[in-house]
Amino acid sequence: MRQGKRGGIMADQLLIKDVMAKPVTISKSQSINEALDKMLNENSDPLIVLASHQVVGTISRKSIANKLGSKHKATISTAKIHVASSLEENIPSVFPQQDISVVVPLLKKHKLVVVHDSDQRLIGQIGYGELLRVLQPKGSIDRAMEPAPTIDADERLSHLQALMAEHHISRFVVTEGKKISGIVTETDLAVSLRKFREKIEDRHQDFRFNNIIVRTIMTTPIITIDRSTKIADVVSMMLQKKISSIPVVDKGNLVGIITRRSLVQAL
Repeated sequence: MRQGKRGGIMADQLLIKDVMAKPVTISKSQSINEALDKMLNENSDPLIVLASHQVVGTISRKSIANKLGSKHKATISTAKIHVASSLEENIPSVFPQQDISVVVPLLKKHKLVVVHDSDQRLIGQIGYGELLRVLQPKGSIDRAMEPAPTIDADERLSHLQALMAEHHISRFVVTEGKKISGIVTETDLAVSLRKFREKIEDRHQDFRFNNIIVRTIMTTPIITIDRSTKIADVVSMMLQKKISSIPVVDKGNLVGIITRRSLVQAL
């Protein structure tokens, strides 16, 4: 790893091999149950999907939530739904000796980049977290802040699922009036849908699902940051606590949200 004049690592001199993480993989023949468990255990999303030791795509928490929420799959056990059925095929690839700068535009379009050696063997991966450890946006937090979608704590889960799918939103800040009560993400939805599908008989699913409310699956208490917080401190908190988003408040009022993706977009 090359270093700058003062001994600190220069981001523009970093190579991909200096930043990449060990690849987290799953076979396309395994179940989405196994995929979701691996995502939760290793805090990795998406997973790299392999077939005969070759990369064929990725599977994400979003694609699992969409699959589990599909009515035409309701009668099938979650243990029998294979990763191949939720495969997302378009995944960019880089080489370890390339400069880290080549990854930035790729991660502005994709959640993950795979690293292959000269023999096309999978040797690593780079996601938002790996990149943000060495490259961070300059300026105030406003540069990386996005509007924060909100949903009422007593809203039905079926409505949450529809909103996520229709508007491609991966998380909502949960509110009760003006009070911030929690946050609900694709992960919460995927986990709750799996539990629901495993416990409730098919003939009762529609009725029971329509009566589940957001507050029963949201993550609470919620971490928030003040609008005056420095970007470096935001990134440090995200990486340390292994979270992907933090709502931003100003004088106690919700003004936006910072996500790993929004930080990469601001680079």
